[in-house]
Amino acid sequence: MSSNSVVDVRAFINERAMSPRQWLVLLLCFLVVAADGMDVAIMGFLAPSILQEWGISKAAFGMVMSAAPIGLVLGALCAGPASDRLGRKTVLVSSVAVFGIFTLASAQAASVSELVLLRLLTGVGLGAAMPNTTTLLSEYVPERSRSLMVTLMFTGFNLGSALVGFAAAWMIPHWGWRSVLAAGGVLPLALLPLLLWLLPESCRFMAVRGVAAPRIAATLGRICGARFEPGTRFVSQEPALSARTPVRLLFSQGYGRQTLALWATYFMGLLVIYLLTGWLPTLFKDSGLSIAQAAQVTAMFQIGGTVGGVVVGWLMDRLGATRVISLAYAGGALSVLLLAASGAGLGSLALLSALVGFCMSGAQTGLNAYAPSCYPTVARATGVSWMLGMGRFGSILGSMVGGLLLGLGWSFAAILALLAIPAALAALAVRQSRG
Repeated sequence: MSSNSVVDVRAFINERAMSPRQWLVLLLCFLVVAADGMDVAIMGFLAPSILQEWGISKAAFGMVMSAAPIGLVLGALCAGPASDRLGRKTVLVSSVAVFGIFTLASAQAASVSELVLLRLLTGVGLGAAMPNTTTLLSEYVPERSRSLMVTLMFTGFNLGSALVGFAAAWMIPHWGWRSVLAAGGVLPLALLPLLLWLLPESCRFMAVRGVAAPRIAATLGRICGARFEPGTRFVSQEPALSARTPVRLLFSQGYGRQTLALWATYFMGLLVIYLLTGWLPTLFKDSGLSIAQAAQVTAMFQIGGTVGGVVVGWLMDRLGATRVISLAYAGGALSVLLLAASGAGLGSLALLSALVGFCMSGAQTGLNAYAPSCYPTVARATGVSWMLGMGRFGSILGSMVGGLLLGLGWSFAAILALLAIPAALAALAVRQSRG
């Protein structure tokens, strides 16, 4: 490129095919999300064993279940503004270190109060990781395939959640529930050197922040396989903004309605997913399955979600994001009703569990892929993280309500049938997010 030329980073990435380095960014973000998914789902698989060993009520254990979601709220609300100031990579690497360290420490918990505190701190790291992987990847892939690429990344969450279920089914009988937490802490810590070495900072973020052109040229050239002449300037064309801070932008210049719609949709979706992820093993065990069978059937929920995320992302790039996500949530409402009405046969429970995961996790993954497109670069991480943070109140409610309803003696069918309501509301709310 000629000297003193101007390169629009966004247009430059959109005009080119995915390079090997961009696929590497996808892989690294996928691994972070997989580790995140393992840690988020881990307590649901350990709950039956901890309840049995410590002799506590299900309602009391709801405090443990809700601790990490509370931390997720704090981490998400802080991570977005920090990322929009300090950079995506810095906050992302720090968050992985935090949730790895405290998950490892949770393996040594000796009481409910200790476990609640450690899971709260773990949640802070988890809450900061997710919005930064979403934002970083969305700024490095062509917009024509962004939904598919981001949903491919998010299949790591479902895969990690499923793998920890299968691992728990095997490890708990051999080494106890603490071994699963130890493994869940070691894996993200082992990922840190790769992130520090191979993960780039967002070039769109650097261009908006006025980082020195040679640094942007080196990073963008390495990632996209291009060379830039000395004197090249880098920009990222953005709409004119009047709000001085990213948080204020979420409610100014026409962004307010879609912000509230995204929050409501994410809240409803997480309420359903966290109640299912956290309490399905216990519900299945109470319906007559063994602990190992309950873990394996619940893992099918995550497998279904992995497939659903890819299918929803592919369809979003072709049929429109809000239409596809809304239909997926509606399918989730129908599928939980079918699961509530099913018998106790292992095969039918596994199949329907996978169908619920396909619809609900597929829709939620699609929403994660859709959200970055709703905000400009200067507030993108804040917009995504605050959606995740506000929506996490749904995960807190789902975790607590599951324990409360079980404590009140609600049946398997009644609890699942109730979940069709927030799933249907999510299908309606996402339609209001179109700008």
